[in-house]
Amino acid sequence: MDSDARAWNRSCPRLITSNWRRTPPSSTPSSTAVCSSPCFPNCNEVALSRFAARLQDDRPLLFDGGFGTQLFARGVELPNSALANRSHPEAVVDVHRAYVTAGAEVIETNTFVASPLHLEMADAGDASPEQLAVLATEHARRAAEAADREIYIAGALGPSPGAIEADAGDTDFGIADAKVRDAHERIATSLADAGVDFFLVETMFSAREAAIAVDVARHFGLPICVSLTYKFTQDRKTKQIQYKTDWGHGPPDAIDILASGAHSDGVDLLPSIRMLGLNCGAEASREDHSGMAYAIEGTRQTSEALAQRGLDGLRLAAYPNAGLPKMDRQTKETYYLQDPDQMSAELPALLATGAWMVGGCCGTTPEHIGAFRAVFDA
Repeated sequence: MDSDARAWNRSCPRLITSNWRRTPPSSTPSSTAVCSSPCFPNCNEVALSRFAARLQDDRPLLFDGGFGTQLFARGVELPNSALANRSHPEAVVDVHRAYVTAGAEVIETNTFVASPLHLEMADAGDASPEQLAVLATEHARRAAEAADREIYIAGALGPSPGAIEADAGDTDFGIADAKVRDAHERIATSLADAGVDFFLVETMFSAREAAIAVDVARHFGLPICVSLTYKFTQDRKTKQIQYKTDWGHGPPDAIDILASGAHSDGVDLLPSIRMLGLNCGAEASREDHSGMAYAIEGTRQTSEALAQRGLDGLRLAAYPNAGLPKMDRQTKETYYLQDPDQMSAELPALLATGAWMVGGCCGTTPEHIGAFRAVFDA
């Protein structure tokens, strides 16, 4: 994208307040609407994101499953899975293709750990976050375009490798907000330029980092999904079960932080978000609150928190791990406790909580997603 087009992308006021995807004036949109904003010369057409139309459809949406474990199963062992976008492109495409074949409607870019902060930790040398993000989108598109149906590409913005709690400067326990913002900006810009359908701010251990990422992503005009990662906690006095992130943010806290404007110059971020939910569950310490049980209870708590605040316009998302991970004592290999049949048997209960976009995270496979598709189509 040239500099004029990028300036147009970031300056259009309608971009900030709606779910229109910006198409620069030089582009030919697939569907158009009149933009009355004088934000940029000749800015008179915009394209409605094709995913925004799917958001209006009440039919549940099937997400894909675990990615890193699928690369590992194909013999790709790297210090950072995003590096596979450059070193093992065919393996990346093959994983996407497997999920499309299984029935997924959404495939996620292999950018979960593509940020400069993660690459630095992995001592990734000359690897460029921008290049990896573009390659990741291109690989996903190859699989999507080979399908016989509409496939949507989610641009993944994963958590930073540290707690996001400091206002400025490095801390012993986290990374400066400014560094986190810059990291998300670099990945989000490249994903948007490469043509993802929506942003997926996922596996957030801090609602504050989620707010930073959303504040970055909202300026590109694409739909945004925010997914936090919770663990089981219980109030000692009331015995009430409360899901909270590592930094103590439950669904109510996450909603309030996103709405507060504390990380967005006073702007309420909720209008920029189209989906809210949870994924992973790696911090679960109890089998009865892992996998699908975790997704069901977490979605219930999220739905309840939204209802208490009079917020009913958000879709709910849930894509849990395949239960708790275990290690085989003989082979030393990690496996997960919930197989495709077990997880798909609980899928109707998850959908009954209001979950709209569902899929899998760590340990889930194309076989899990295929079993989910069978439930969808039954």
